[in-house]
Amino acid sequence: MRFRRTALTGCVLGVAAIAVAACGSSSSSSPASGSSGSGGSKTIDIYSSLPLQGASTAQTDPMVNGMKLALDQAGGKAGQWTINYQSLDDSTAAAGKWDPSQCAANARKVASDTKAAYYMGEFNSGCSEVSIPILNQAGVPQVSPANTYVGLTTNLPGSAPGEPQKYYPTGTRTYLRIVPIDSIQAAADLIAMKNAGCTKVAVANDKEAYGQGLATLLGLEKGSYGVTITSNTGVDPTAPNFRSYAATVKSQGADCFFFAGIVSNGAVQIAKDVHAAIPTAKVFGGDGVCTDTFTSAAKGGVPASLYPLTQCTVATQDLKAYPGGVDFLKAYKAKYGASNPDPYAIYGYEVMKLGLQTIASLGAQGNSKSAVLKALFAIKARPSVLGTYGFDKNGDTTLKSYGLYKANSSGDPVFFQTLTPTKTVS
Repeated sequence: MRFRRTALTGCVLGVAAIAVAACGSSSSSSPASGSSGSGGSKTIDIYSSLPLQGASTAQTDPMVNGMKLALDQAGGKAGQWTINYQSLDDSTAAAGKWDPSQCAANARKVASDTKAAYYMGEFNSGCSEVSIPILNQAGVPQVSPANTYVGLTTNLPGSAPGEPQKYYPTGTRTYLRIVPIDSIQAAADLIAMKNAGCTKVAVANDKEAYGQGLATLLGLEKGSYGVTITSNTGVDPTAPNFRSYAATVKSQGADCFFFAGIVSNGAVQIAKDVHAAIPTAKVFGGDGVCTDTFTSAAKGGVPASLYPLTQCTVATQDLKAYPGGVDFLKAYKAKYGASNPDPYAIYGYEVMKLGLQTIASLGAQGNSKSAVLKALFAIKARPSVLGTYGFDKNGDTTLKSYGLYKANSSGDPVFFQTLTPTKTVS
C-alpha cells in the first residue's frame, strides 16, 4: 500500500469533479476527447476506487494522476473502444480514510453498470475484503495497484479461516494485483531490520486486515532471518497516546520498533511515544506508512529526531531504474509539473495501461467482462514500466521485490536499496 516525496495540490488536475448519486458514491469522470462518456455502443466504463480524503491522498492523488496519464497517452481509447473513466472515492470526510460502507457503495455502483469492464482498486486490503465479493457476483474484473494482504488470494500462513474462498461467492476468481503480497514484504522488512542491527523488535499493528496480517507474517518468518520479536500487539488506532504501550516495549528490552498499519491509524503518535521512551530505537514500517505524511514533521509526521532512525518498505523501487521509469517521469512532469511523484504514481499508470491494453487486445470482445478476466489471468510475461511480470492462478503478480526507503534530512522517504527475499512462508 503507500509513500510520497513531493506534495501535490488537488486530487486530479484538469478534470472536473461531478457528483454521482448511485449508491452514495462520489466520483470524477474522464470521458475521452470527443466522447460523451455515456453514450454509444463503442464506449466502455472503467473505474478506480481509492481513498481520496485523509493521509492516504499523499499516495492516491499521484496514483490517480498516473492512471489519467496512461489514458491520455492512449488517446482515451482501448483499441476500438472509447473509454469513460470514473475515479471513485472510497473514503469519507468523517473517517479521514477508507470506509467499509463507501467501499461497498462503490462496488455496487460498478456491479450495476452494464458497461463496466475493468475496476482498479482497492488501495486498502480491508476495503477489498468488502468490494471483492460484490464485484465477483457481477463478474467485474478487479485489479489492485496496492493490496498486499495474503488472505485476499491465498490461504497462506497469515490468512484467516475461510480465506480466500469467502471473497469469491461464484467460485470464479475475479481479482488480481500488481504488487507482491505481504509474505514477501514481511521477509523484506526482516532483512532490513537484521541489516540495521536490530536484536529485539517490538511489533504493533492497527488491527486491520493489512496491518494484522503483516504483523503475523513477521512473527512467522522471523526464524528465517534471525530476528527476535518481543511482542506483537494490536493497538486502538483512536487512542490519544500510546505511552503505556511504549513503557512496555522499553521493559521488553526492544531496540527496534515496527508498526504494521496505515498512517491514519495512530502511526505517528505511537512512533513518537516509543521514541520518547527509547530514544535510540530504530523505527520501521511497511508500505502503509512509507509516505511523507508519516516520515516528515512538516507533513504532520514524526519529529526530525526520528529521521535518522526511520526506515520503511514499499513495492516500488527507484523509479528511474524501471524499464520505462525515465520516460514515465518525464511525461508525468510535463502533465502535472511534479518531477518526483510518489512512486505509487507508476503503479496507477501501469494498472491503467494493463486494463487498456488487455481490452484493446480483445478487439470486438473488449467489452466482455469474462473475456477481459480470462485475458488478464492468461498474462505470464507482460513487458511493462515495472519490468516483465505475469499472474499466477490466484491472481498474484510474479514480481518479488520490495524497495527499502530511509528518511532524508527533510523527512522525505528516499529509495535506499532493493530487497528480494528468497525465503517466505508457504
